[in-house]
Amino acid sequence: PFIIIALGVANVLADGFSMAAANYSGTKAELDNVRRIRKIEERHIQNHPEGEFFEVREILANKGLTGDVLNQATEAITKDHENWIAFMMEGEYGLGGVDPHPVKSAATTFLAFLLAGIVPLFPFLLGLDNAFFISATMTMVTFFTIGALKSVWSLSPWWRSAGETLVIGGVAAAIAFYVGTLFHA
Repeated sequence: PFIIIALGVANVLADGFSMAAANYSGTKAELDNVRRIRKIEERHIQNHPEGEFFEVREILANKGLTGDVLNQATEAITKDHENWIAFMMEGEYGLGGVDPHPVKSAATTFLAFLLAGIVPLFPFLLGLDNAFFISATMTMVTFFTIGALKSVWSLSPWWRSAGETLVIGGVAAAIAFYVGTLFHA
């Protein structure tokens, strides 16, 4: 049990940090890309305002606006520099106005990974009989629960999302268990 706990805690912390660092890097890269595109749009609006004006008009026309409404909407958007840039970033590049926070994303990932990753270790930490069976059962319940909760914001029914997460997590756990048996004396 001591080896399982030591390796389990080390693995959860290292994997959690790795996942958090990857999330931080990815979120930061996403922010950098948004800033880069914003500078491009600022430059386009400054150097080619007529062309950008007609791009706004074209985007709005593609959304179904016509006639006076199209003219008024185009004028209103291009009158305010910040609105104009924001509109072009969304209309031309599909980038919304929400800026992700790399540190918050990384911390959330680490905490979620830590909470879910520590579940299989509880029976060993508590010194329970049949710790392996209890650990495997708790892990499956955790995967199932995470999948069911994920369905709140996905388009899948809760049972499908729960089943997919259970299968994916179960395969990952089976691989880890198999690799562990290779080192068994």
